[in-house]
Amino acid sequence: MKSIAISGSPRENVGKRDAKELRYEGKVPAVLYGGKTQTHFSVSAADLKPVIYTPEVHFIDFEIGAVKAQAVIQDIQFHPLTEQILHVDFLELDQTKPISIEIPIRLTGTSPGVKMGGKLVQKLRKLRIKALPKDHVDNIDVSIEGLEVGKSVRVADLKFDKLIITNAKEDTIVSVTTSRALRQAEQDAAASTGKK
Repeated sequence: MKSIAISGSPRENVGKRDAKELRYEGKVPAVLYGGKTQTHFSVSAADLKPVIYTPEVHFIDFEIGAVKAQAVIQDIQFHPLTEQILHVDFLELDQTKPISIEIPIRLTGTSPGVKMGGKLVQKLRKLRIKALPKDHVDNIDVSIEGLEVGKSVRVADLKFDKLIITNAKEDTIVSVTTSRALRQAEQDAAASTGKK
């Protein structure tokens, strides 16, 4: 999985007033946990943008004073009106422990059902994946190569060696439904054969 390097500054004070001042300076209060100790720090809001405002998932290589760690975003708090980032929780990665992350789905191939005039309906955009950090991937490829009209790909249809999908097995990822044009064409065809 891709990683982005970000440096942060350790926070001396962790009160509300200090957090407000940091935000005024264009910084975001944050916490890194999951390791031996919790680290409270601040990070530039501009540095966080490529990690937060993207459908992709990244590991983050942090340097916070003397602390070096690899982490993932665990939680983000936004201001309800301005959408300003108020606080971010980062989970430090342990290379020996599996973690759950939502990974974007990428559809591959061409569906014969769509070629016939069917409509492609993607129900899930991401899947929750549990794996060791080194086994995580940037995207989950889902092939629609054999998808006919009326057929679908479910979570249970996907198999991976080192990844566990924690979504419900019966959840539909993508399906091909009958489009209005195709339904009309079928009705017209049925009506014309009925006249003969």
